[in-house]
Amino acid sequence: MAGTRILFGFHAVTVRLKVAPATVGALYVQPERHDGRMRQLLQRAEAAGLTVQHADATRLRQLAGNDRHQGVVAQVQELPRQHSLDAVLDEVEGPPLLLVLDGVTDPHNMGACLRVADGAGAHAVVVPKDHAVGLNATVSKVASGAAEVMPFLMVTNLARSLTELKERDIRIIGTSDDAPDSLYDIDLSGPVAWVLGAEGPGMRQLTRKTCDHLVHIPMRGTVDSLNVSVAAGICLYETLRQRKPAG
Repeated sequence: MAGTRILFGFHAVTVRLKVAPATVGALYVQPERHDGRMRQLLQRAEAAGLTVQHADATRLRQLAGNDRHQGVVAQVQELPRQHSLDAVLDEVEGPPLLLVLDGVTDPHNMGACLRVADGAGAHAVVVPKDHAVGLNATVSKVASGAAEVMPFLMVTNLARSLTELKERDIRIIGTSDDAPDSLYDIDLSGPVAWVLGAEGPGMRQLTRKTCDHLVHIPMRGTVDSLNVSVAAGICLYETLRQRKPAG
């Protein structure tokens, strides 16, 4: 089928069966698995009218490209996605909350960021086309279904996109170890786009200059940095904490 890709792992496949079962073209499972997770997945597939195909470990490895398939692989059609920030933001009710990732090329980190962004109720994840990994099968597996529902926008010029967000009165807040202010020292109750770079190199210089404010995450132990997905979770959930109505 044209416009298809592979999903593997229980979370990713189950979420797709839940939100868009008609887009699942083929479902392959390991017949030796008879546990509760497999029974639930097969029940959902049956309810969607899907024919399940048995496949051994070798075939599943070939389909998934690795051994982390958990005994389930699906061939699915690409879901229609928003193609612009404007389209996403026009549908947002209340203050927008965005996660912008600059230079995150590791699929495990990207998948974890999508998962935490969905958990925190972020409205979109934004990445540059030339400095980020796309939505491949590993990203979807690690995202545990979040890749199926979280708007994921790859933009040509990240600095220009951040400037466009500013025109919508969205504050651009970046994280940097050398920033004088802590994220706990700033008001996050309004529209916010959090900008994080990859662990190690951080965000690019132009991206840094485009931010309205830079903050650091306080570190009290011996390590001097956090995984980008952990940092994203801290920033997004602090925003939620500040936005929580009194009482």
